[in-house]
Amino acid sequence: MKVYQDLLASFEEQSQQLSASDRRISLYRFFLAIAVIALGYQYIDSNNSVLLLPIALIALVFILLLRRHQRIRWENNLTKAKIEINKDELSYLDKGELPFENGEEFVDTHHDYSYDLDFFGEHSIYQHLNRTGTVTGARVLANSLLHILPKEKIEQNQQAIIECKDQLFWRQELLSLARLRPDSHESVEDLLNWASKKPARITRFLSIISYLSPAVVFITFGIYLFTPNNLMGNICLLISLFNLGLVGTQFKSIKNELVTTTRIEQILKQYALLLRKIESTTFQSEELNRLQQKLIQVDHKASSSIHQLSLLFGRLEHVQNIFAGPILNGLVLYHLHVLKGLSSWRKKYATHIEDWLQVIGEFEKFCSLANFSHNNPHFTFPEINDNQHISFEELGHPLIQQEKNVTNSIGFQPQSFFILTGSNMSGKSTFLRTLGINMVLAGIGAPVYAKKASVHPLPVLVSMRLSDSLTDSESYFYAEVKRLKYIMDKLEEQPCFVLLDEILRGTNSDDKRNGTIEVIKNMAIRKVIGGIATHDLEVCNVVEQFPDSLTNKRFEVEIINNELVFDYKLRAGICENKSASFIMKKMGVI
Repeated sequence: MKVYQDLLASFEEQSQQLSASDRRISLYRFFLAIAVIALGYQYIDSNNSVLLLPIALIALVFILLLRRHQRIRWENNLTKAKIEINKDELSYLDKGELPFENGEEFVDTHHDYSYDLDFFGEHSIYQHLNRTGTVTGARVLANSLLHILPKEKIEQNQQAIIECKDQLFWRQELLSLARLRPDSHESVEDLLNWASKKPARITRFLSIISYLSPAVVFITFGIYLFTPNNLMGNICLLISLFNLGLVGTQFKSIKNELVTTTRIEQILKQYALLLRKIESTTFQSEELNRLQQKLIQVDHKASSSIHQLSLLFGRLEHVQNIFAGPILNGLVLYHLHVLKGLSSWRKKYATHIEDWLQVIGEFEKFCSLANFSHNNPHFTFPEINDNQHISFEELGHPLIQQEKNVTNSIGFQPQSFFILTGSNMSGKSTFLRTLGINMVLAGIGAPVYAKKASVHPLPVLVSMRLSDSLTDSESYFYAEVKRLKYIMDKLEEQPCFVLLDEILRGTNSDDKRNGTIEVIKNMAIRKVIGGIATHDLEVCNVVEQFPDSLTNKRFEVEIINNELVFDYKLRAGICENKSASFIMKKMGVI
């Protein structure tokens, strides 16, 4: 926490200094404006040309101060964004608050594990991890949590996260730039739709006339100014009207180039800044260098190209100015040149836009996972293997604070599948979620809550929670069976890591017991890695038939001084104590 406190204090001091400079320059600009007005009035009154020089000098200083003022305000806004970033981290670490987007839009009740393990939504894994600032970054982070990667890719991701972990200031710079001008789903969609369109067709005639006609306008106007030749003035006027008509013939093409999203110019400038930040940094890890190389080509850099596009869109939007538009088009065919620029840009770079945004998203993903690692120094990066070995030493739930977390060690050799028993509230479901979440984190290259871990990355399949089956007009039992059938079909395709919690709850006790036993036998025959939690102690007897594949694990509860005491420690064997009747009696139910 101290590093965030120090950064917060530093940025707050910096913001105060920038605010003071802002006020000071505002005052200077005010006095300079008064001076220009006063000198201008004297010049008009006296017609003394000597006053023109100080007026020009003061006006130049005013313009320079204006640019400096804009720069200071931009820096202050960026600093304020950094202040908010560090306040968020302190609130998260100190008070457990979650001022981050929860990814509710990514909830998928049919996914292999994300719904059962609460990866999205309020107080979800995603909300704890999320430090993205762009729409693409949010999507890339969410997508990364949905797929277990192969061994080589995991190891590359681990190195990238470790490198980003130590670059706290750089990560906050990137996030503050992303937060400065937030984009939206609509702006990204509009931009990609624009990029997918065919470039406007600019004929050879239009290309030639776009330079020739403005030249004729300026030449004739110059002759008209310095000679009493009204013919030149009339020609200048006629050519200007011709230019307006010519631009009018291209109005449909110009209108098609307009992106419906407002502030697209500012959003593109934001992307350009993010890309420049990535391009200008030296990376060591293979994955970060690979991503960076996507932005740097022989003839261009992504940041420069996107900045150029932002300028073109900014110029194009002037077509809606009823005063500047006609004048600029009459003189220089302004929007025809912008149309040509957009057409040329699209031919060169349109196919790269989605890749460039994806790179921004990938870096935001790595920064989010690096921030997670930085905030949890007791987490470890597991050793990744390809020999079916999975073990965790002092494994804990990643979202439970360290001082409250009870850790357990578990391995899946020689027996690969455990049957977990325990009384109500003893920690069975939490332990299954702990296993599943850490398996997924290990499978994307992130650190896990363990002192030591070795993981063979396997697809994770979970059946712990079913969404309301009534929405699909089917019984709860049928929904359960469908889920189990899906898991069995997946196991036919490849080895998987399977977690099941109290299956077949939608049927009677005998069917439930018999069905559960048959499912476990199926797991044992296939030597599936994973486990199942159950309240039915008779189910545990199936271990005797498959001692090489199955093992019993348990959580116990004690009644001390008429109170239930849970230690949440994993033990070998079958649960010996029960708590349901005690709880109901204590609460007056029975």
